[in-house]
Formats: sequence, C-alpha cells, structure tokens
Amino acid sequence: MKISICQINPIIGDFNHNLSLIIDAAEKAKKSGCKLAVFPEMALMGYPPRDLLEKPAFIDANLKYLQKLNLSVEGIYIISGYVDKNPEKIGKNLINSVAILRDGHMLGRGVKMLLPSYDVFDETRYFEPAMESLVFEIKGKKIGVTICEDIWNIGDIEEAPRYHTDPVAALKKRGIDILINISASPFTLSKACRRISVLKAASLKYGIPILYCNQVGGNDDLLFDGSSMVVDRHGRLILMAKEFEPDNIIWDSEKDYDELTYSNVHEEELLLKGLVMGARDYLKKCGFKKAILGLSGGIDSSLVAVIAKLAMGRENVMGVSLPSPFTSEISRECARKLAENLGIDFREIPITGMFESYKAALSPSFKGLKEDVTEENIQARIRGNILMALSNKFNALLLTTGNKSETATGYCTLYGDMCGGLAVISDVPKTLCYRLARHINREQEIIPSDVINRPPSAELRHNQRDQDTLPPYDILDGIVEAAVEKNLSQDEIIAMGYDSNIVRDVMKRIVFNEHKRRQAAPGLKITSKAFGYGRRYPIARGREIY
Repeated sequence: MKISICQINPIIGDFNHNLSLIIDAAEKAKKSGCKLAVFPEMALMGYPPRDLLEKPAFIDANLKYLQKLNLSVEGIYIISGYVDKNPEKIGKNLINSVAILRDGHMLGRGVKMLLPSYDVFDETRYFEPAMESLVFEIKGKKIGVTICEDIWNIGDIEEAPRYHTDPVAALKKRGIDILINISASPFTLSKACRRISVLKAASLKYGIPILYCNQVGGNDDLLFDGSSMVVDRHGRLILMAKEFEPDNIIWDSEKDYDELTYSNVHEEELLLKGLVMGARDYLKKCGFKKAILGLSGGIDSSLVAVIAKLAMGRENVMGVSLPSPFTSEISRECARKLAENLGIDFREIPITGMFESYKAALSPSFKGLKEDVTEENIQARIRGNILMALSNKFNALLLTTGNKSETATGYCTLYGDMCGGLAVISDVPKTLCYRLARHINREQEIIPSDVINRPPSAELRHNQRDQDTLPPYDILDGIVEAAVEKNLSQDEIIAMGYDSNIVRDVMKRIVFNEHKRRQAAPGLKITSKAFGYGRRYPIARGREIY
C-alpha cells in the first residue's frame, strides 16, 4: 500500500485556497498509485487560528469545506485535520479533530487527546481533549492516527512526559499496524533532531512504522519547517520531506528502504531558509508585494536586506539610507554598496536638516539642559517617520531590523527604529547575526566586509559604540539565553561564571524594557523562547529581579 504524506502551506482562514491545495495534492497522490493521502493538523483552516476559533461562523465554514473536500475527490482515502463541535454538553465547545474521508463518506473521526498549553500553544483555551484516537483499516492494515502533541509523550525524551496518558500506547493496545501523526509543529533551532528522536523512540518501543505529516509555511510569528518523515518499525529514518517548502513523500508499505542519515545542514543555512520563508509568507499572506527597510550600513539592516531580497525578489525591495550628522562616510558607503550587490532600489535621504529643525523648535523648552538620549531618539524617530511615509506611499511593508540582543535589553527606540510591520530578526541574537552574515558571504562578498569587521554602533552621537552601553555581545547573548530561554535566576547565571555586575545590569534591562517589546512588531520565532506570543510578562511590576 502506498501512502502520500502531503506537506502543504495553508493560509489561516482561507478555506478556498487550502481546499485547492488539498485537492491538488490528493489528485497527484491518486495518480501516483497511492491509496491514502495524509494532510496536516487543521489543514483546512491553517494553524494556529487562535481566537478565530471563537467565531461560530468560522467553525461552520470549516465544516462546510470539510464536506466540500469529501465530495471533491474520489478513488482515494484522505486524512485531514479540521475542527469539530464537541458533541458533549460538558467541556469546551470545540475539539481538534481528524477525519478519514472516501468518496463522499466520512469513515471515521478522531480527536486530539493531549492539548499543549505552554510557550506559543494555548489549546486548552479552545478545545476539549479526546478520550480515544482514530483507528481505521485499509487493505488489511489497521492504522491509528494521532494529532501533533499526542506523539510527544513517549517518556524518555527531554521535557517529557508532560501528561498522564500516552495516546500511542493506547493505540498499540488496539492492535494498530501503522501510526500516522498529523502535525502543525513550529520550527525552532535543533527541533528537527528532537522530532526524529521522538519518532524513533516510539517506533522502537511499539514496533510500528510511523508516518509524520507536518505543516509548512510562515503564519505570523511562527515558522513551520515541514520536515515530514517516515520512521520504520526498527526506528530507522527512511523518508524525509524538504524543509521550509511544500513537498510530498510517498511510502510503500511493501518496499524495503535504506536508512537515511539525517543531514543536519549548517544551522546558518537552515535558519536563513526559515527566515526567508517566514518573511515571504508574512508579506504575501498579508497582501504586500513589496518591502522597505532602512539601511544603516550595519550588520542587522544588511542581514534583513538580504533576507528581503531572497524572499521577495530584488525588484520588490527598497533600501533607504538616512544619514544624520553622526553617520560616518563608511556607513553610507556600506549601505550603498550592499544595495548595489543585491540589486535593490536604493534611496538616500539625509535627515540633518530635519534634526536641526527639531532641535530649534524644542530649544525654548530644553533651554539650559544638556543633550542626552533625547536627541539620539529624535534622530531614530525622524527616520521612523520617513520610512513609514515611504511605506504608505509605495504600499510596501516596512521591515524592522533589531536583533534579539537589542530587543532583550531595550537598546532600541519606540516609534523610531522599532517602526514597522515585521521584525524579521528579533529572535536572532547578535552573535548569530554575524554567523549568518559570514554564511551569506561564503562564496562571494554580498554584505560588505566593513559591515562585518568594524565595531557595531547606532551612530546617534559622536564616536558611539554599542559596547559603551552594552557588554560584549558574546557575553550578552549568553546571559540573555540563560535568562530568557532557560529561565535562570541572577544567582544561577552568575554561578555560570559571568560577572555579577554585568548580569544584574542585563537582567534589569530585560525586566524594565517589557513595555517596549509589548509595542514591537511581530517577530519571526526561531529559538525555544522568543519575545512574543509565547512569553507573557507584566509591564507594571515590582522592582525585584527574579
């Protein structure tokens, strides 16, 4: 029996689009001789729909399109995720479901048993958990279907088990021959290896092949890498779909396969592909065809410009240099050279005159007061206004260019360099930005070498350097990772060998800049804990640092 694992890129709430993706993939699977086509979790509506689930009309539309799907394809079994209404009077109104369809008939329905409610996941807000998973039979093979989290409770993987029940163990007791898991599992660095470990552990423990079908694409801040795969009953990885693009793989139950050695490409290459996909999908799914960004001649804006060009094409990207009295000639030249290397539209709009006008208008109120961060922020906000004006005029989405190190410590200006619709690298630490830049330049110089080699500076005052305010980035990034991703306390981080004064200063900056992050553009999540939907801290709070 041949089974097609169909890795599609749905648009949340675009039922027509998603239905066409499913129908097209199912028809191709049928032509390839497959008996069954498998699609991801919530394939009809896209994941995560979040509070769209609270709209009854949205739920009704998803059920209507499930019926359309059922009537649209003949001659092949289809497994697809969708959302159903809870038939019970007790509990949440909805259930996260999967259906097995064939020739206008729903042959069975299953429900997700384990509902994640950590980090970016909030499924207990909407769904009632199931008591039993879907089991059906095709050509003498008994097949069990679980949904995403249901497979992550194997028990011998880091951070697991989270739950008292193991849906896979329950399915094994029901005598299944094959396990299928449909997922919408977001990407983070190193997650692909963890997924493979989970599937291998389950297949070895229960002696069954596992077919894993994951969503691909960018939906708001989340990146879905796909990486659908098949692990045989001996725990061997035998098939794997592409990363960060739609794909399908066909498994033949009667065929012998060689084991795949998972080729974990350079982390930088994987991350670059994910950021490009995330930026492209965010722009296109939001209806934008063009992107715009400020080019400072620094590492961050250079990296975002490369991502934008790869995502949207050079003809759809505008880079704008906005030199002030403190902008060095080398920064202006680096911005210009980068734009030439990328072939993108380049503009230079000096802001010195506007800055002087601001200072003149404010001079009566500021009389007798020294210049300080106020004047630095005015420059950033002038730039933000100009970039937003260009964004409006050309209907181009403004991309912000701040990295995770700056976002963590508040080394950014509200309504200035934080202006924009998407924070492309807000979850990428500064040290990783440099690694990405060197990876981009591995074959030829795209990002000018001066951008990479000279000390980073905001250039908002004479002879300014980032390290005037922040510790060296290799130290800062280690502290931020420990505090944000690992939730370690001040004392625990100091015990790791970091200077106590630096740790206390960084921790204060992280805590007291929550108000800035709350007002930031959504950013693409690539680490286990990003500043966004999955990290919820109060703004108004005591001064104690935990």
